Amino acid sequence: MRRTLLAALATCATLAAGAALAQDGPPPGMQMPSPEAIFKRWDANSDGAVDLAEWKAAGRPEDRFAMIDANKDGKITLDELKAAFEKMRQRRMQEGGPPPGPPPEGPPPQN
Repeated sequence: MRRTLLAALATCATLAAGAALAQDGPPPGMQMPSPEAIFKRWDANSDGAVDLAEWKAAGRPEDRFAMIDANKDGKITLDELKAAFEKMRQRRMQEGGPPPGPPPEGPPPQN
């Protein structure tokens, strides 16, 4: 009887902890990196732009490159990546989901 009660209590505690984590979003170390950090990692030759070869080398799907390359010059700039992140953030907010991470400028101001 004691084992059954302890197992039930442990299960309830685990479920409650999981639900609390799901409501608060990912732990701080698990948030999506900033656009600047992602851009720096993808810009392999450090020329200030990510071309299609760098994009694919980073493991990104080729069809998404055109979605982010707003001016269609064959390169993605940091500003274009930030704009794409903001667009994604707005879409997720409209759908009722949490934003994917801190905004490009840093965390939102506290009220």
